[in-house]
Amino acid sequence: MTPRILLTTTMHWPSAARLAGAFAGIGARVEALLPIGHVANKSRFVAAVHDYDPMFPARALKKAVRRAEPDLVVPCDDRALAQFLALDAVPLLDRSLGRTENYPALVSRCDLIAEARALGIRAPQTMQVPREEDLEQALACIGLPAVLKVDGSWGGDGVAVVRNLEQARAAWRRLAVSPSPLRSMARAMLRRDMHFLRDAMSPPQITVSLQRFVPGTPATSAFACHRGHVLAAIHMDVLEVLHANGPATVMRRAWSSEMDDAAAALAARFGLCGLHGLDFVRDASGRVHLVEMNPRATQTAAFAFGPGHDLAAALAATVSPVIRGPRPVLTENPVIALFPQEWRRDPDSPWLHCAYADVPWDDPGVLRACLAPGEASPQRRVEHRSPVAALTVHQASAR
Repeated sequence: MTPRILLTTTMHWPSAARLAGAFAGIGARVEALLPIGHVANKSRFVAAVHDYDPMFPARALKKAVRRAEPDLVVPCDDRALAQFLALDAVPLLDRSLGRTENYPALVSRCDLIAEARALGIRAPQTMQVPREEDLEQALACIGLPAVLKVDGSWGGDGVAVVRNLEQARAAWRRLAVSPSPLRSMARAMLRRDMHFLRDAMSPPQITVSLQRFVPGTPATSAFACHRGHVLAAIHMDVLEVLHANGPATVMRRAWSSEMDDAAAALAARFGLCGLHGLDFVRDASGRVHLVEMNPRATQTAAFAFGPGHDLAAALAATVSPVIRGPRPVLTENPVIALFPQEWRRDPDSPWLHCAYADVPWDDPGVLRACLAPGEASPQRRVEHRSPVAALTVHQASAR
């Protein structure tokens, strides 16, 4: 039986397109619920596209599930996860996410860290700050510098590093207060994102937490699990980010028993199924500190590094034993530059001279859709820099 996967996303992140290729590469039928204009609409690996409606998301999701009849639903962003959790489809939710009654703790930054610390995972103290007048006492407990975070935020939005009480108060006011309906409507028009219009009609509840600042460099894990057991995992150290506190654009593969243990402990504690991600900070001693969890697919989930490190293959096998052989190892180069993220961050990035260029050569529709009008192809842009970079790109193309 061919496994049937429904990817759902409300964002225009290219990772959903790459994940479609990963599941299709092991023989799954992939359908996707996508916003208009998403690059995955052009993917040759997506067998059917379902239109996402930001004004009526529940109706769009129900329609997509009814038509696709998926074995598994894979949310690719936090909003898509919340919409799926609200769906009245218990067997599908259980297969796709595991014990859904535990998800309120998973999506709460404060509760998640408390659970992790109780499991013996190294993680910085975190506490909720419901009112501005609670800030001073919270800072006395946490110390400075510290990090203010909003539950349900992503991509570095809703995060602020503060170094004194005045900064903390200003950041709390900016993060904790919902924008006025007029401002939300203006955002909807300027950004062409109707989610802001929904916020204008029904302002979201905002929860802010304060976390002890851990000096170091970011690291990340992606893992697939089933009934509380980790099936496959990939760990990466982050070498470059799109912007401060933002998503990674260049990463280096890492091997870490601490990251393995954290994923295994959290999967077991919460009875998880599906794809998930963990964010860490690696300190000067090389130790990792868990700072948050993404209980949905993340951008490294599409990578393949052999048995035990191919998340798509491991997850699809939980619903169907009939899949193609293992996917080839993505690259032997431990450093990976994500496309189009690193190209957009810096067209002259020095990383493009030495990293594996993760360009979707096997999905030309997505490749073209990721390029800005008039932008040169990544192959031509990299070839003009150095023979090493050109070889890296041609190796990617050959695969």
